[in-house]
Amino acid sequence: MPDSKEGFSNPVELHFTRTNGPVDDAIDRLMAQVGDVAHPDIVREIILAGLKAGQENGGRADLKLMNSSMKEMRFTAKVFSPYRKVRKVTVFGSARTRPDSPLYQMATDLGKNLAEAGFMVITGGGPGIMQATNEGAGPEHSFGVNIRLPFEQKPNPVLVGNPRHITYKYFFNRKVAFLKEADAVVLFPGGFGTLDEAMESITLLQTGKLYPLPLFCIDEPSGTYWEHLFSFLDNELSGHGYISHDDFGLIERVTRPVDAVARIRHFYSRYHSLRYVDDQLVIRMSAPLNQKDVDALKKVFAGILVHRGDMRLSGPLDDEINEPELAHLPRLVVDFNKRDFGRLRQLVDAINDC
Repeated sequence: MPDSKEGFSNPVELHFTRTNGPVDDAIDRLMAQVGDVAHPDIVREIILAGLKAGQENGGRADLKLMNSSMKEMRFTAKVFSPYRKVRKVTVFGSARTRPDSPLYQMATDLGKNLAEAGFMVITGGGPGIMQATNEGAGPEHSFGVNIRLPFEQKPNPVLVGNPRHITYKYFFNRKVAFLKEADAVVLFPGGFGTLDEAMESITLLQTGKLYPLPLFCIDEPSGTYWEHLFSFLDNELSGHGYISHDDFGLIERVTRPVDAVARIRHFYSRYHSLRYVDDQLVIRMSAPLNQKDVDALKKVFAGILVHRGDMRLSGPLDDEINEPELAHLPRLVVDFNKRDFGRLRQLVDAINDC
């Protein structure tokens, strides 16, 4: 009789390298049989990760978590992938903001202004600020990434039946969707969830886990919500050296939706996107800089360069061949120190102002 708990003896020791013999052959045959598998090298590792998890972990709860997470992330990619070329703005705020509140009207105006400017909006899909933003943008310009809760978080009327509405079991998958798909973030006042989303967004920007994007904290002109929070950040975090003063360059405060939209549009007026190629930061732009501008930027932002580092104009690098749709964009290659991300955000602003 087999002596393992699953009914099989002599389990195969699996590796992500192609050293698994007949197992690798079986995975190759499976993908060929299924057909139309993009990036089979990555899919192969996903399959191996599932098999290894089954071998290594006898806990059903752990395997269920991995399974549900994978399913949620797969569905997230499926829903968002047709809209990759459309810029999107994630809007956070309280589910308890009432329709008669000035903040509700501001969120409605924000959604409307963003849609008119060609953006789509991503909200948590619930009531309050989320519903107001979706109402302003309209269902055709809206995504909702909801969370299963025993209260508050039912789909708002704008998103009922909308194919761009997703309900998550896990907060961490939902957060990935909020920020991975965002080209800008706008935060309205809110409760614990909003503060969690604010700190998560700022942390990812501060550590470079999220590429530079506009992040706005919005309140009515007489509001004190962000004023008090910024005072705490300045006095307690910056004042005690827990953060750098340059980190405040990652955040902006506004009191009018139209100003947030104008600044988001300006952020992408020349700057397009960036990526790392080996140790080089490659900034793609929709319009080229001249050498005089580059020399000036190099002087102002010398502090974010590695020792003896440089900034130089370039076309696409060889390793960018997997993004042919961006090959026409001019580049600024920066020997970035991968540390001063607040100053990097300011570099993007300076590029747009050239």
